[in-house]
Amino acid sequence: MAFDFKTACPALYRPGRTPELLAVPPLRFLSVQGEGDPNQPDGAYQKALAQLYTVAYTLKHSRPDQTPGYFDFVVPPLESLWRQDGAPDPQRKQDFCWQALLRLPDFVTEQVFARAIDTAARKKGKDVSAVTLFSWEEGLCVQALHLGPYEQEAETCRQMVSYAQEKGYAPDLSPTRRHHEIYLSDPRRCLPHRRKTILRLPVRPL
Repeated sequence: MAFDFKTACPALYRPGRTPELLAVPPLRFLSVQGEGDPNQPDGAYQKALAQLYTVAYTLKHSRPDQTPGYFDFVVPPLESLWRQDGAPDPQRKQDFCWQALLRLPDFVTEQVFARAIDTAARKKGKDVSAVTLFSWEEGLCVQALHLGPYEQEAETCRQMVSYAQEKGYAPDLSPTRRHHEIYLSDPRRCLPHRRKTILRLPVRPL
């Protein structure tokens, strides 16, 4: 059976709708960074996702005899980090700075990653030039499961901020600590009111 991060790491991928504190350990990802409206058809964000998934599935289909430590895995949920200059405003989607992520299994070394990039580009004819490796320790956060449209996340975020303050913490948003979303539902196949999205808010002691 293929390894599944959602099953193996329930604290990271199966939160409840009630906010909770979480210390996220160091993790490794495939990453593409960019700017602009994520909903724009054929825009930069959509192209970034195409590149990420191309590399992820190339890694999934690696030859075990050429990849030390290889094990089959379920490609994990898409994640993204978001920020805007000035006061956050979800209506200004064109002003988003984002970083799209897919978590990596431990067997993906720099050498394995480089071979996957070469395979995708040379053998599959795909442009994956924007994809990089990204090591990141997110640290202390408040997280909760948001159920519903992305446009209604504000209420869940308010509950997370209130919970953090009750526990003696404050939001700690900065260019390096950003609003974090993990998409458990495919928006192409799921009605907006049924979408499940994990929200994470970085925090620090008051």
